[in-house]
Amino acid sequence: MTKLARRVANAHHAGMTATPSTPRATWLFLAALLVGASYCLVGQHTIVTAPVIAWKAAAVALLAIWAALNARGRDGWLIAIILALGALGDATIERNQVVGAIPFLAGHIVAIVLYLHHRRSARVPSQTALALLLLVATPVIAFLLPAERAIAPGIAIYALGLGAMAASAWASRFPRYRVGIGAVLFVASDLLIFARMGPLAGSILPYLLIMPLYLAGQALIAWGVVTTLLRWKDDEDLHHRL
Repeated sequence: MTKLARRVANAHHAGMTATPSTPRATWLFLAALLVGASYCLVGQHTIVTAPVIAWKAAAVALLAIWAALNARGRDGWLIAIILALGALGDATIERNQVVGAIPFLAGHIVAIVLYLHHRRSARVPSQTALALLLLVATPVIAFLLPAERAIAPGIAIYALGLGAMAASAWASRFPRYRVGIGAVLFVASDLLIFARMGPLAGSILPYLLIMPLYLAGQALIAWGVVTTLLRWKDDEDLHHRL
């Protein structure tokens, strides 16, 4: 057999035996969506008790477990940690907003590390401009929203991490229409929280939109990162087989 024929045969064998990029335990991801939807429709309209807080946190906790089951390397574990910190924030923020913000900020920092590790080598000017807008505008808007000015600096510090997370997600190699949009939805949800402390204090919009935007954002981020990492790992394995 010639060298070229052997390479073709090896490539065919590798393609036939490579681990598929379809994620495992998709039912767990769907369960997270169901739990999140049920909380938005019913849970958030009930009195806040320990079971209701667990219900709220369960959606992103299930996403974290699903991501961990699909982790095939450091980056896979990073996204699982990011989601786990989000679930912890969901639970603790119901008791104390300052304490609850700490896990979210930690998750943003871990996410920034992940996204910057996979930043795009080439970006069109409009995409770079949007990333910069997210980085700068998010903390500025967050600072201006609260009516109680004493808490504005602390909110702006948190929002700087939030904006940096969204900007790095948008500038990363992960798909923008999943991970990038998911990060933007996360930003929108948090800005609505801050707006509820100021200009939208009497509006029903934050009440209706905060949790759906947040949970949709987390689900898009989880799906986009996990499935992309699996595809990259499959491509790497195939390359090594050739």
